[in-house]
Amino acid sequence: MQTKYWPTTEWKTADPAILGMNSNMLSELEPVINSDYSNINGIVIVRKGYIAYEKYFNGYSLEHTHHVASVTKSILSALIGIAIDAQYIKDVDQKVLDFFPDYTQGNADKQHEITIRHLLTMTAPYSFEDWHEPLDKMCMHPDWIKYTLDMLGKDGVIGNFKYSTAGAHLLSAIITRSTGKSARDFANEHLFKPIGMKEIPDYEMISFGFDDLFGKNVRGWVKDQHNNSTGGWGLTLNPRDMARFGFLYLNHGIWDNNQIISENWTLESTAMNSNKYGYLWWLREENGSFAYSALGDGGNVICCIPDKDLVIAIASEFIMNPRDRWTLINECILSAVLS
Repeated sequence: MQTKYWPTTEWKTADPAILGMNSNMLSELEPVINSDYSNINGIVIVRKGYIAYEKYFNGYSLEHTHHVASVTKSILSALIGIAIDAQYIKDVDQKVLDFFPDYTQGNADKQHEITIRHLLTMTAPYSFEDWHEPLDKMCMHPDWIKYTLDMLGKDGVIGNFKYSTAGAHLLSAIITRSTGKSARDFANEHLFKPIGMKEIPDYEMISFGFDDLFGKNVRGWVKDQHNNSTGGWGLTLNPRDMARFGFLYLNHGIWDNNQIISENWTLESTAMNSNKYGYLWWLREENGSFAYSALGDGGNVICCIPDKDLVIAIASEFIMNPRDRWTLINECILSAVLS
């Protein structure tokens, strides 16, 4: 293999055998996806910096973007790290309410203790039952930030894991409050453009119904009524750009000799813990391999496996209860790694 290049303008492909992967096993991916994972629209497998496998389904091509749902959260995590590096934000232990001085209705003591770290690790307290967040109530509220701040700290225990998409939206508002730019603008300038990802256009939200927020009308990056980019979902990416983002993390935040995100941030964000959840990244250790993944509803995935020098990007159509992508990754992709 030649010296590592950087896929800023274009990915290079290479024969899987040269990359230490079994070509025959990878060729079995397509029938498996067609039969068992039929809502997958695109998959890109990057090994040692080269595309070893790329395939599109259901009429999609490499140019098509997809609503990647909660994969957006991991992008937000990167933006928080970049904002801290640039000293827009002090550190992860800065209090959430520092960024909302105009919010004066908080009356729960716990509200004043909650930090950015709690939002990143899903350890802030809320009144809803775990995995039963009433996200529809936030979306119907005229002010999503006030709604979430009202809900924050009203019940539960600080430090206990409780997954919240509204909490991720607060992080987007914190980006805007600290930098003066929407998360979309900040990402385009400080993350997407430097690593060759396509610029995310400003998409005018005509209405805020289900299709506009979650469904067929999602374009660019969804935003709320006050122009805050959605923090927990709503970003549209193509699989190659999903892979670029994963490759950035695989290289500890370095891209073509430029430190886009600090190495410490990438390591902190993906450090294993008892919740198996980092800074808006899902963590997994299995058969001696460690993986960290950005996961979105419907089976949207950016999976990074450092010890295999592997990034897997999967873009999917939203369906209820899709088959677990880890099964596909473990049985059909990891098993194809030879060396």
